[in-house]
Amino acid sequence: MHLKKNLTHYLVEQQREHHVVTADVRLLIETVARACKAIGHAVSKGALGGVLGSLDSENVQGEVQKKLDVISNDILLEANEWGGNLAAMASEEMDTIHRIPSHYPKGKNLLLFDPLDGSSNIDVNVSIGTIFSVLQLPEEAHSRTIEEKDFMQPGVQQVAAGYAVYGPQTMLILTVGSGVVGFTLDRETGSWVLTHPAITIPEDTAEFAINMSNQRHWEAPISRYIDECLQGQDGPLGKNYNMRWIASMVADVHRILTRGGIFMYPRDHRESVRQGKLRLMYEANPMSFLVEQAGGAAVDGAQRILDIQPNALHQRVGVVLGSKNEVERVQRYHLEHSAS
Repeated sequence: MHLKKNLTHYLVEQQREHHVVTADVRLLIETVARACKAIGHAVSKGALGGVLGSLDSENVQGEVQKKLDVISNDILLEANEWGGNLAAMASEEMDTIHRIPSHYPKGKNLLLFDPLDGSSNIDVNVSIGTIFSVLQLPEEAHSRTIEEKDFMQPGVQQVAAGYAVYGPQTMLILTVGSGVVGFTLDRETGSWVLTHPAITIPEDTAEFAINMSNQRHWEAPISRYIDECLQGQDGPLGKNYNMRWIASMVADVHRILTRGGIFMYPRDHRESVRQGKLRLMYEANPMSFLVEQAGGAAVDGAQRILDIQPNALHQRVGVVLGSKNEVERVQRYHLEHSAS
């Protein structure tokens, strides 16, 4: 009987044969994957585990925290503290960075994560997920206390990124810079089995994802693109489009990695969204790395997301990602608008 490749097998191959993964990054990804199994288990229990509903607390962005947000954050912190592969962590749910306690060995990597993305969908049983990103610790920081500035690296410097999606199946989607692969959790064995060995995004699409209720606030290039989509076959784009919107970034991006499409959460004219809504370091960068590795594109409007130099741990950006030709069209509309 031919056994399917699992996560460990895949990562060891990437380390030995392709030299794209170091031993400590391999162990770090395995630890994150184990933590995602635990989070998936808590999510699947739902009301039976008493984990649904909101707390009285807010996170650093002023968003009401769900019980599962906090549980997931704690699972990731505790799983990754003691392994010796990390120097520090940063989470969407925490004000500042979390340094590895001094009584544990310190590694040469930094881990960033959104412990439970799409958590507004928890109580209505819609797919949600965990997003993560791995950076290398700057050389000059090895001999001193880790600071927030050590995390301020453009997304192009990520060494690995991925997400777990907790839906009808629990899946782990991963890139270490050599394409995108997908693993499905075999609940009987507890193993992440390689089920999608080469995920690619079609260059063209006829499906867009955006929150249409914000239409009156959009900037002109986004309005122009969506107007053209809605004109269908008789419009300038010459084809009929479908719209999808799950309001869970992991679920929306997972659909795009599976069958193509364009996902847009643009900045707009509202004061709170003027810079964008999604977090650069915890959401936009890891998802952009995945999308580009699958043959797609990702921009904040005019600029490639992976080239943005972060200036704050919880910096927000506009996000347009997915099928290459559609994203490049939206980018072109932004550049034309800026030039006019």
